[in-house]
Amino acid sequence: MSNPKDYTVGWICAVSTEYVAAQAFLDETHEGPEYVSPRDDNNYTLGQISKHNVVIAVLPDGEYGTDSAASVARDMLHSFPNVRIGLMVGIGGGVPSQKHDIRLGDVVVSSAREEHGSVFQYDFGKSIQDQSFRYTRFLNQPPTVLRTAVSGLKAQYEAKGHQINSTINDILENNKRLRQKYKRPESSTDRLYRSCVINPSEEKIDCITICGDDPSNLINRHERTDEDNPAVHYGLIASANQLMKDACIRDTLAKEREVLCFEMEAAGLMNHFPCLIIRGICDYSDSHKNKIWQGFAAMAAAAYAKDLLIRIPPNRLEAEKKISEAIFSVEQSTKDMHVLVHDINFTVTDTRTDYRQDKIQQWLQPPDPSENYNKALEQRHEGSGRWFLESEVFTEWKTRSSSFLWLHGIPGCGKTILSTTIIEDLKKNIPPSHLLLYFYFDFSDTSKQSLDKMIRSLVSQLYGRLETTKKEIDTLLLSCEDGRQQPKSELLCEIVLRSINQAEGVWIVLDALDECTTRTGTRTKGLLAWIRGFLELQRLNVHTIVTSRQEQDIQAELENQIRKKDMISINTDLISDDVHAYINARVREDDRLKRWRSRPEVQKEIETQLIEKAHGM
Repeated sequence: MSNPKDYTVGWICAVSTEYVAAQAFLDETHEGPEYVSPRDDNNYTLGQISKHNVVIAVLPDGEYGTDSAASVARDMLHSFPNVRIGLMVGIGGGVPSQKHDIRLGDVVVSSAREEHGSVFQYDFGKSIQDQSFRYTRFLNQPPTVLRTAVSGLKAQYEAKGHQINSTINDILENNKRLRQKYKRPESSTDRLYRSCVINPSEEKIDCITICGDDPSNLINRHERTDEDNPAVHYGLIASANQLMKDACIRDTLAKEREVLCFEMEAAGLMNHFPCLIIRGICDYSDSHKNKIWQGFAAMAAAAYAKDLLIRIPPNRLEAEKKISEAIFSVEQSTKDMHVLVHDINFTVTDTRTDYRQDKIQQWLQPPDPSENYNKALEQRHEGSGRWFLESEVFTEWKTRSSSFLWLHGIPGCGKTILSTTIIEDLKKNIPPSHLLLYFYFDFSDTSKQSLDKMIRSLVSQLYGRLETTKKEIDTLLLSCEDGRQQPKSELLCEIVLRSINQAEGVWIVLDALDECTTRTGTRTKGLLAWIRGFLELQRLNVHTIVTSRQEQDIQAELENQIRKKDMISINTDLISDDVHAYINARVREDDRLKRWRSRPEVQKEIETQLIEKAHGM
């Protein structure tokens, strides 16, 4: 029995006719393999051509197409791990054109053209004329050692001619059983019908019986000399899972892609079993199938394959990477490339998002509430506002399905510090899927004194948090001449309210309503009317806190909208602990008072005086 590790050339056939032709060209036939992979269902013939050990396999009877070919190749590589190069040798449909005089019995060898591979895959609806068709992809090149050998053999044939006919005749002379099926048919049986002539019959009847040999239906071609017959062509091979029987598509591809041959297996191999495709032409890829040429076409392809192997030195194959290793390397590179592409896609997406965000910022020019938030955090004494965070009022506000609080107090009582404490707590504790929106009205910053500016800020905060809102804002940007015009206030207000309706949960903190200069007016112009419309939504899972001085207009509006118990006065008693803690820390830490650090009784007196003068402010 033969050792599978000794074989370096893998030869795959699709049908038994090709398999017989391949075996006929072996210089020696070896015994079968000692062992194969447990799941390998292939049938193998082992032998030698020139000095190369060759393993030949054939697809299961009645199975065709890319998937079957891929399965045979995969099993071969499992059982014969040292295979360095692959050959797919057999029959195919020719694509004759004015540029390429392809005839029955000719050989087509897969060869790259320009930037494309040597084989490309396509799909089409049904394999009859006038049906849909589409390209899919170009496939990997065969190994360099094969492409180099093709170049050398091409030059040899051009300089000295080939001996394909005589080699076939010698084999048939020694094996008379093969003559009837594998000899070259009469040239009169090589008929190329015009594309408009279609064989309507599915019966296995000689085409001449149905379509005839009327010269008006045939394309007239010159006689070939013996030295040019059969011809060898190099170019693109098209592969699919269905038999090509459409002359119109054939001619289209000849014109657009310069395809020379159609077949059904190569696309299953090129990315899993890098190989050279060699096809003997047995028909013209139309409805006029011609089985009498299949035997000779298979012999012609096998004869070319043998000539090719003779040109490759055995030591050159030994230096070639095993196909199984090459495939693993390619697959690993592909995985790495997929990871890289994935990362690049994220980077591009992030960059595009950042660009859009910057464009929205430039367009809306929303004020940034984080400036007030960060400033208040710096000023806040540790522990300030704990009285509120631990209160029953705050707990109920967080747990109710929908809630609204108005915190009011005199100037300087710490409303902004308290708002910031609440925002900080919400940032830490609300679910990630919920929205946190906040805004500080500010009498010292003219960009933070109107409803319009607040709405612009909320829109900016919403952008990117909800996909539907992002699309709405992007669409609005485009409708405003890509940002060259400003949007109407009512449109921005509608976006905010719709976003609040769509969100799973919303938490809103609005500080210092009294510092808004546009409190009166319609719901798109006046803050109090907007709050009224907002409260009328009666949207579940929306929790809002607003702060302000106890201004008459604000109180009058909110008294009609919320419960009395939800109007919280920030009085001296509630914040006394915060005031005491703050004054205590300042007296002991302020450098201006450091001379009293050794006099605790003086520090105590200073604290007492400051607390009395503070009156809760």
